Amino acid sequence: MKNNRPLRIYPVFSSCFVVLVLLSLSACSTSTVIDEYRVTNTHLNINDGERVVIMGRRHAGEYETEPEFIECIGNKLDTGGKLSVMPEQKFLDIFYPWFEPRMAPLKLKRMSRMLEKPLIADKIKALGIRYIVWVDGNTETTEKNGSFSCAIGIGGGGCFGFASWDKAATYEAIIWDLKKMDEQGRVKVETKGSSYLLAVGAPIPFIAKVQGHACEGIGDRLKGFFLQDATNNQPPESKEQP
Repeated sequence: MKNNRPLRIYPVFSSCFVVLVLLSLSACSTSTVIDEYRVTNTHLNINDGERVVIMGRRHAGEYETEPEFIECIGNKLDTGGKLSVMPEQKFLDIFYPWFEPRMAPLKLKRMSRMLEKPLIADKIKALGIRYIVWVDGNTETTEKNGSFSCAIGIGGGGCFGFASWDKAATYEAIIWDLKKMDEQGRVKVETKGSSYLLAVGAPIPFIAKVQGHACEGIGDRLKGFFLQDATNNQPPESKEQP
């Protein structure tokens, strides 16, 4: 006998399914705005044996530019070809303590005076350091909402609730040419994104990779200062990244 009973959709689980679908469509999205300034439209000259160093600013008391962000930019630029990037920590170890936060030059004039010291200038020349890219900024959580809780009982355990948080990443990179002792350009990136955590039994996160998108944006633009085939010839733009 054919069963004609209607299919029942329980309200709680159907509502959760709708929420999951909506979050999967809207969560983890980021918006990125990139501004760029160039002294000249030509690419920066870098000869065989010359290198770039990416350095994070850490002189401000309220924040420090994250070492992992500096490493991310370095990996974007160091393609294994002509453009060679010295790791930040290696550079700091070699030149300790001259580039520690309390002594690192904030202006080119101060950098020029440092290079008057033979101990520093000879090492810079021997290592082939042509450009220093100073990166200043950080990623911070700007807003948090919601709550969830977890419990364990005889029959098992689970979590229930909903939480969301917004993050903003703002960084500016400044390129110093140590041979000409002048500034060659700047790149500023601002990335914002919202993340969510839905808990109905097991927590399900939807994480926006805010810092990762900021690294990709600033890294690609910096690469374009040196390499002919990069996408940096495009004008500054505002773009949405999934």
